[in-house]
Amino acid sequence: MLTFERWKIVLVLCVVALGICYSVPNFFPQKATGTVPGWFPHKQINLGLDLQGGSHLLLEVDIGVVLEEQLETLVDEVRIKLRGESIGYTGLGRNGETVLLTIADTSELDRVRNILESISEEVSVAAEAGGVLALELTETARRERAIATLSQSIEIVRRRVDETGTSEPSIQRQGDDRILVQLPGLDDPERVKRLLGKTAKLNFRMVDEATPAADALQGQIPSGSELLYDVDRTTGGGEPRPIVVRKRVSVSGDNLVDAQPTFQDNQPVVSLRFDAVGARKFGSLTRDNVGKRFAIVLDGAVISAPVIREAIPGGSGIISGNFTTETAQDLALLLRAGALPAPLTILEERTVGPSLGADSVAAGKVASVVGMILVISYIIISYGLFGLAAVLALAVNMALIIGALSILQATLTLPGIAGIVLTIGMAVDANVLIFERIREEVRNGRSPFSSVDIGFRQAFRTIVDANVTTLIAAVLLFQFGSGPVKGFSVTLAIGIMTSMFTAIMFTRMLIVLWLHRVKPQTIPI
Repeated sequence: MLTFERWKIVLVLCVVALGICYSVPNFFPQKATGTVPGWFPHKQINLGLDLQGGSHLLLEVDIGVVLEEQLETLVDEVRIKLRGESIGYTGLGRNGETVLLTIADTSELDRVRNILESISEEVSVAAEAGGVLALELTETARRERAIATLSQSIEIVRRRVDETGTSEPSIQRQGDDRILVQLPGLDDPERVKRLLGKTAKLNFRMVDEATPAADALQGQIPSGSELLYDVDRTTGGGEPRPIVVRKRVSVSGDNLVDAQPTFQDNQPVVSLRFDAVGARKFGSLTRDNVGKRFAIVLDGAVISAPVIREAIPGGSGIISGNFTTETAQDLALLLRAGALPAPLTILEERTVGPSLGADSVAAGKVASVVGMILVISYIIISYGLFGLAAVLALAVNMALIIGALSILQATLTLPGIAGIVLTIGMAVDANVLIFERIREEVRNGRSPFSSVDIGFRQAFRTIVDANVTTLIAAVLLFQFGSGPVKGFSVTLAIGIMTSMFTAIMFTRMLIVLWLHRVKPQTIPI
């Protein structure tokens, strides 16, 4: 006999109630959701870039810079290694992607080669004519370093964007050296571009006071120093002031654990706090160099070069300069998020205005309403009273989709709306299969109860087959697609599962309860 157990009724009603509760907040302004009790669902669906406006940035990571830095480090390691072994050499330096040196005593060539090969497994050493040795990074080392650089860059970009308070940013890898950043609802895209365009490599170095800046400008720079410019102090002509600093890094920005904008003498400054290692190094630097100047270098420019008045043993310090409140906040943000391993270049930039997004939302609403009216009209005309049950199931289905998207905090895009519109049509597909089978059994002379029972049981396999194949397609779209395609696949997959639930469980519950209550002699279908 056709039955629907009480526990199933309770389960179906609970699922429907939850779906409605989680979907309701989406029909109210965001500010209004803050006034509801804490226990009541208040999450709303996040709108994507194409629906609420924002910025689209395609960034390229300059991985070549990282490889160059690694080769420079290799040059230093080779120099230290050979000096420790008292081996004579000349011409040590980097030539493109190769480190070259010439061994003075060619009889030691094999010994030197073995010594250099012991530096790292990532380095290959080849002997050339005239006692020349060529060192290169292996292909595996290059590939692994490129992957690590891209992954680290994505993480740093994510931290910087999160620090700005942008909600639901989309940050994805694209290709071998590119990052796609989508920032919905962004108010100040120029600021984000400035933040993403800075490498933010901070270090502390001593000023070379023995070398006058005038000599450095004429190329007379000692090997252990370099010429930089103090960006916060200018000469009378308005040009940045040259300053000679030591190449050796006394304290690295890698030892920072916190940076916050604050005020000192009513001027914006940035307060720093180091970890245990950094605090020890910073304390030693200031203790051993009282009365001397040290430079605070950010991305190759001196942002401050104060005189050390006394030792600072506490592991904290202040960066002062010609900061505004915003620039102090941005510098603190960059230092907290960490330094990029390589520079980023903005290859593509698109801005979607909120008015265009509003037009997309309006168009999506019109498409959804028109699609729903046409489907409802067709199903009621074709199946009468049973069609009304399918329409009620369709309304529940929409509530479940919206509720599921809210629970998952999914980002709804224009293709996602297309997936919902498609789901409206697919939602009644299962009901059509069931109703047509019931109609066929009625024509064969079966009783109403028997027709409904056979209709649901026989159509079940066809419904599962049809929806599972579509679900597989949605999963593949999500796996191999990107951006808008993923948005379409998510709403399509959720719609398939909710439509199966409403057709197999909710519609059946309504019809079975109606049959037991009315006990009709014929079925109005």
